[in-house]
Amino acid sequence: MPHPARVEVDGWGWRYAGRRLPATRDVDLTIEPGERVLLLGASGAGKSTLLAGLAGLLGGSDEGEATGRILVDGQAPEGQRGRIGLVLQDPEAGVVLSKVGDDVAFGCENLGVPPDLIPVRVAEALASVGLDVPLERRTAALSGGQKQRLALAGVLAMRPGLLLLDEPTANLDPDGVGEVRAAVERVLAQGETTLVLIEHRTAVWADLVTRVIVLAPGGGLLADGPPAAVFAAHGAALAAAGVWVPGHPVDLPVLAPASSTADAVLSASGLTIGRERRTPVLTAEDLVIPEGAGTVITGPNGAGKSTLALTLAGLLSEIDGEVVSAPGLAARGVRRPSRWRSTDLLTRIGTVFQEPEHQFLAPTLREELAVGPRALRMPTAEVDAIVDELLERLDLASLAEAHPFTLSGGQKRRLSVATVLASSPAVIVLDEPTFGQDRRGWGELVGLLQREIQRGRSVVAVTHDADVVRHLGQHRITLGGAA
Repeated sequence: MPHPARVEVDGWGWRYAGRRLPATRDVDLTIEPGERVLLLGASGAGKSTLLAGLAGLLGGSDEGEATGRILVDGQAPEGQRGRIGLVLQDPEAGVVLSKVGDDVAFGCENLGVPPDLIPVRVAEALASVGLDVPLERRTAALSGGQKQRLALAGVLAMRPGLLLLDEPTANLDPDGVGEVRAAVERVLAQGETTLVLIEHRTAVWADLVTRVIVLAPGGGLLADGPPAAVFAAHGAALAAAGVWVPGHPVDLPVLAPASSTADAVLSASGLTIGRERRTPVLTAEDLVIPEGAGTVITGPNGAGKSTLALTLAGLLSEIDGEVVSAPGLAARGVRRPSRWRSTDLLTRIGTVFQEPEHQFLAPTLREELAVGPRALRMPTAEVDAIVDELLERLDLASLAEAHPFTLSGGQKRRLSVATVLASSPAVIVLDEPTFGQDRRGWGELVGLLQREIQRGRSVVAVTHDADVVRHLGQHRITLGGAA
């Protein structure tokens, strides 16, 4: 019979190889069996690193250096095969096999679960997270939000005693958020699991967790206690430190709706799109992206939002119909972005992908931000000025010489946005731009995009974040049902 795990963290810290500053340090805490812990802290405070440590996934001395110790049920987590389940911040990282059913069954098979029990566990896990797709569906065909549900289903099927969730609802539509929360609640109701959860948006989970632990940016704990008590006693300080605290909204203006007479920077008629020509996800759509305004694309997971964004950005070819730019944006007389060269796109349409790692090319943040300007053959002094400004504006200056892949999820997202801004494109297309952001990072990013709009640039954002819709949605495109 499974039973909930006990966790002890004694003076623990971790420094990644090649980083001057530790990811986290001086963490002391004990989590009793069955506790439900919401782990908070500013972006970069070490939340994801601590979860990786609890899961025993940080590797040896070649990857970094640990101090102190972590014990799960009195043993090192590295030896707790199957006892600990982790859903990573990046849904792509949780996909192992090519078919949905096989992927969910993978963990159970590795644990030696009797073969006749595995199909039952797979079906229960998929139902609990609301992923209603055929078992034979290719995992590569799933949307980012669907992959996140898939990763959670794979962990739930193993029935771990310690469940670690890193931003499990970040890429989900509102219905998906409710389904995942309900799935976790059902697992916890069985009394067999201890939960440690990272989630910047606290309102969804505040009434489910029993304890809030806040990591301090410089190490140690900023707060620890019942949710209501922590938010009441430390709400203002936590908000100032970057924690999303109920009742402490970000102070940003709401931009006026786009004018109905505004010129179109991009438009489409009779548009049919898809990542594969035989499986279109959107058909016969007419769209307008107004110039110099913020446009948000919303809709349920699987509706084709990311595919539409990539098509508008010229990175996917249309199946039918066409996307055309304003005449003034044409490249070499060609108005279809899908026909442009990469150098044409650089100053016309910049794209921030859903997975930040997919666009990193250089070994340091400073070099990464210089890639675009150097491709445009800007003078060295101008490149340096652009890079320094962006590092400061997005609170990344202290990490200028770090490798992009060693950043936290929120820091990677800010860097991916900055790499696009470095080339000053006329149109900026972003897929889930605020994913993984703490309160402060969210405000910096959205405020930065508002300023770009005020400077005359057009911003297109795919999002499930209602606050992004409120603050950037001067024009709104809502897509329909799932593919």
